[in-house]
Amino acid sequence: MLRPLLSSLLLVPALAAAGPWGEVRLPSAELPQVYGGYAAGCIAGAQTLPLSGPGYQAMRPSRNRYYGHPELLRFIEQLGYTAAARRFAPVLIGDLGQPRGGPMLSGHRSHQIGLDVDVWFLDAPGGRAPSGAALESLSAQTMIDPYAGRVLARFGARQRALLRAAADDPAVERIFVNPVIKQSLCRSEADRGWLHKIRPWWGHDAHFHVRLYCPPDSPQCSAQKPIEPGDGCDAGLDAWVEEIRQAARRPPLPTPPAPEPVLPEACTAVLQAPSASARR
Repeated sequence: MLRPLLSSLLLVPALAAAGPWGEVRLPSAELPQVYGGYAAGCIAGAQTLPLSGPGYQAMRPSRNRYYGHPELLRFIEQLGYTAAARRFAPVLIGDLGQPRGGPMLSGHRSHQIGLDVDVWFLDAPGGRAPSGAALESLSAQTMIDPYAGRVLARFGARQRALLRAAADDPAVERIFVNPVIKQSLCRSEADRGWLHKIRPWWGHDAHFHVRLYCPPDSPQCSAQKPIEPGDGCDAGLDAWVEEIRQAARRPPLPTPPAPEPVLPEACTAVLQAPSASARR
């Protein structure tokens, strides 16, 4: 199984340091436009996700990472409507992106162009959206036992249904989950066609990471290499799960940090553009 790779970009040296991007508090006052790739880019004219809506609740608002392309906000709101229609607990939404995208000081290599969002697997406690201090203090919970290489009992019908609903959205390009979760889906689903979009990747045991296609209105958005044909339920996946089991017993040595991304030239202007008015 080939692991997903980011397509190369023709880039020029730019202000790649993560600091300035995290310091900007508001999107730029421009029409939405994506520049660069998921792990080396930015977004002009990002929109602000309302922190709560029918069927969903954004978590950790103090991080100021609830901005994205309008199509990403549409996806989140639609997933919330789906959850509400099925009488599920509200969907807990993690990070989208920073007000103008760009690299983050912590947490992600991607989420830079307003087309990525993390969706927690966790059922909202008591079936209700958290509020007050719980928005900051509540933590996502793992859905796997890495030593056994299997999902936990709390990974159930709701989690599978949300993954299926996300995968069925035509704007979704791929969804990252832990390989243990992908393997469980391969074994449980009678219809495995939708698993084509469910991609195994390290981590992603407490949330699933949804990535949208480059939008038609952004010709300078750099698409990822297309997913290989098939459902991905192959021997390579089984070997990856075994690797996770072994790593739980003998943790690997830390890897050196990746180099800072080099952003497209257009991101300099996005970072320096006037801010849009604050709205929620």
